[in-house]
Amino acid sequence: MIRSIQDPEFPQTLEELKVVSPSQIFVSEDRKKVEIKLVPTVPNCSLCMVIGLSIRQRLAEAMPLQTKISVQLQLGTHDDEEAVNKQLADKERVAAAMENPRLAAVVRKCLLGADKNNIFDQRLGGI
Repeated sequence: MIRSIQDPEFPQTLEELKVVSPSQIFVSEDRKKVEIKLVPTVPNCSLCMVIGLSIRQRLAEAMPLQTKISVQLQLGTHDDEEAVNKQLADKERVAAAMENPRLAAVVRKCLLGADKNNIFDQRLGGI
């Protein structure tokens, strides 16, 4: 479900660019918490927030409402990792970002080709 999300800058998927991989997906045993660690293509990637929002949006659409979703940058992979992670972890900031029409349009474009039923790994329980 996240492997086929399109990169906002390159004509490739997040999987093809190695932004996400099965080893970066963590699901609690009760499946109430999903954590994704993403790796930007370059340490100064200006679109990693859009990528994080796209992953969050896809998971929010596919997972039960009570599922706690965490999308963060992998430790040591981005120059502004702390600020980006803080934004991605803040529900109010995420909601405000998705209310921005331009940003929401970019996220929708990233998700356009993404298969909602295509599991990335059995870690997400066959969704």
